Amino acid sequence: MNLGVLLLGQKRFDEAEAAYRQALKLMPESAAAWSNLGVLQACRKQEVEAERSYRTAIALNAHYSLAKFNFSYLLLRQGRFEEGWRYLEARNWYAPLEKFLTCPRWQGEALAGKSLLIGIEAGHGDMIQFCRYASVLKAQGVAQISVICHPALKTLFATLNDVDSIMAVDEPLAVTAWDFWTPPLSIPYYCQTRLDSIPATLPYLRADRAKLDNWSSRLPRDSAHPELRVGLAWKGNPRFENDADRSLPHLEILASLGQITGIRFFSLQKGAGEDETKTPPVGLSIVPLGPQITDFSDTAAIVANLDLVICVDTAVAHLTGAMGKACWLLLPDYKTDWRWLAGRNDSPWYPKVMRLFRQPRMGDWTTVMTEVRAALQELVAQSKT
Repeated sequence: MNLGVLLLGQKRFDEAEAAYRQALKLMPESAAAWSNLGVLQACRKQEVEAERSYRTAIALNAHYSLAKFNFSYLLLRQGRFEEGWRYLEARNWYAPLEKFLTCPRWQGEALAGKSLLIGIEAGHGDMIQFCRYASVLKAQGVAQISVICHPALKTLFATLNDVDSIMAVDEPLAVTAWDFWTPPLSIPYYCQTRLDSIPATLPYLRADRAKLDNWSSRLPRDSAHPELRVGLAWKGNPRFENDADRSLPHLEILASLGQITGIRFFSLQKGAGEDETKTPPVGLSIVPLGPQITDFSDTAAIVANLDLVICVDTAVAHLTGAMGKACWLLLPDYKTDWRWLAGRNDSPWYPKVMRLFRQPRMGDWTTVMTEVRAALQELVAQSKT
């Protein structure tokens, strides 16, 4: 089993499957072995087989939470939300916060007149995507909603509707101040969200007015020769498990976009990849904004001043979509994140503003950029008519 995990991590799929099959021959009643085989099959897009393996694992051991968690990603990617949200409840990302709080966790009880804390969970993008549920819960009669978030999101989240207080996770927290608390990714389960009932009223996040005006004056604009303003972000958090596939290997991948006239590019890259703007590829003129960005409220103010954002699957995409701004999302073929579903070029989470460009095969960013370049040329042409 361990050998199979190692081989899968190296994308040596046939060898990994042979190892898992041998493990199952030795211990056919192992839920863990069946779950691991399911992960491999899902990675290979053998989804019927993967579902069979996951269900076998769960039937063998109904308490084996990892099989349920792994299965949830397959179900959610397929848009099978009823079962997918239920199995996603097997995760334990929020355990440290749960140990700290003394109020009960919300599990669908009536909330009228109650106070509720939405806790921090997973990454910046997850928080941005699921903070929309504050308005859903307020509509159910919650008297007071508080949110704990990453420090870099606190100022941005001050623009959220229907939230009474925002706290960063590094601030003191009153453990007894609420009637209930909930992890953000559990809310869709208890709200019975389905594909046709995703709360997607945009925008639900906005730029701070003072920062908006400040950034408007700092972003160069040529009034004599109007240009489309396009933001770029090509790398995510390198600690993310699939970052090597979702992030572009280097800024050079975007170099061909510089051949299109009538566009001014701005780098939204912060952290990994930010230094690449010091020596951009030949032909790609890009204004480096990363050193001036202090948190996501700065990014929001910049995005509000742009016409389009082109980025990989990272928090910038969720922010742009949440603001109701046009976003072109570059997606990997291998282990595409569940929230973008399968076989779609749009997103019901960010309707009418999110356009998905998918790799046709693992690692093929060349085809993606050919499609993006053609779409960008068309957009420039439309802007001149």
